[in-house]
Amino acid sequence: MKFKDLGVLIVDEEQKFGVAHKEKIKTIRTTVDCLTLTATPIPRTLQFSLMGARDLSIINTPPPNRQPIQTEVQVYNEDIIRDSIYFETERGGQVFFIHNRVAGLAEMAALIQGLCPDLSVSYAHGQMEGHQLEGKILDFIDRKYDVLVCTNIVESGVDIPNVNTIIVNNAHHFGLSDLHQLRGRVGRSNKKAFCYLLAPPMSTLPSDSRKRLQTLEQHSELGSGFQIAMRDLDIRGAGNLLGGEQSGFMAEIGFEMYQKILDESIRELKRTEFKDLFKEEISKQDDYVHDCTIDTDLEILIPDAYVENITERLSLYQRLDNCENDEELNEMHKELQDRFGPMPPQVDDLFETVKCRKLAIRLGFEKMTLKSETLRCHFINRPDSPYFESDIFQKIIDYLQTQTNKARLKQTGKLFLLIAEPIPSMKELHEFLKDLYEFVTAK
Repeated sequence: MKFKDLGVLIVDEEQKFGVAHKEKIKTIRTTVDCLTLTATPIPRTLQFSLMGARDLSIINTPPPNRQPIQTEVQVYNEDIIRDSIYFETERGGQVFFIHNRVAGLAEMAALIQGLCPDLSVSYAHGQMEGHQLEGKILDFIDRKYDVLVCTNIVESGVDIPNVNTIIVNNAHHFGLSDLHQLRGRVGRSNKKAFCYLLAPPMSTLPSDSRKRLQTLEQHSELGSGFQIAMRDLDIRGAGNLLGGEQSGFMAEIGFEMYQKILDESIRELKRTEFKDLFKEEISKQDDYVHDCTIDTDLEILIPDAYVENITERLSLYQRLDNCENDEELNEMHKELQDRFGPMPPQVDDLFETVKCRKLAIRLGFEKMTLKSETLRCHFINRPDSPYFESDIFQKIIDYLQTQTNKARLKQTGKLFLLIAEPIPSMKELHEFLKDLYEFVTAK
């Protein structure tokens, strides 16, 4: 296929396309702008977005009057199937029954007909002739059948507002994205919808299958596709970001650690093998540490009693992390007091911690621990780092020798450690780091 002047490529239901498909489409024209749409991005695409290699926008606002879909994981039980079908049909609705085996579909339809003899049951699958399949779906839309037993062909594109119960047989055989898309076939009007995932007892399932079903059950609120995709990324891993392999090892080390290692590797390559290409970026980046973790025995968090909504708490943590400077932090501090009332000491400490972390990164600390009123600041754990020959490190040594008597430098093997005591609180820690930073940056 030849395009005269291809400008934009839009991929809908992106999770249905493999890596090879998408890369092939892109080769049609190298400079094409690409927009992908999906409720549950595949781990590799999501990873690109989280790394910042692609922009990510989330549509969080559901259509008006839309309600969350009640999701339950159940062991296969004919009583549950019968009750859920009758509950739906008695309020004038219809039911999808998903059985993803073409060979046993007619038998399953007969079984449902036996359970509900006064209802009309039909079945459909992708191996039917086109006109026959289309006829079945149109008849179902016209309410000629109460229950449609089908494979997962209804997963994308079928929009029937009157269907508000879906039963998925052998749900443990489906992927997270498939299950979320199937669940999205119901609840497409202002009625309360139900999704029943039938699977063997949880204790008998493999670990990954169990995690998938638990994730679906936990995230049933509207707009939860992003959290589900994040969990999928955690379970499956992102795999090879530049190749087609999807298997990864992220589940073994956790998402945050994987992200950190990846980021460090990219920064290291920029400064070594590709330093000529990134000369300008490196000259601007005199930061040697990208992040700093703080470990403490103090209670530092937003308490449940202060902000009750868990989604709101997570959003506030994220906003705190994204604050660029002290002015933004002070603005947010005032906003929280205005919205939620007087601030508990744990939240005050949280704001101090964010300030400390930003100062620690500028000073070149990779990790800080504050326990039993003793502060330990760990420098970069690479002894050959140019940081140890920098002005920052020399000035820190000057500060310890001439400006304070409560901190000292300790060498453990080839690595350095700054120890300060007593530091009883996060406020004291912030004051100490602020004095140190002002000394280091003074002309």
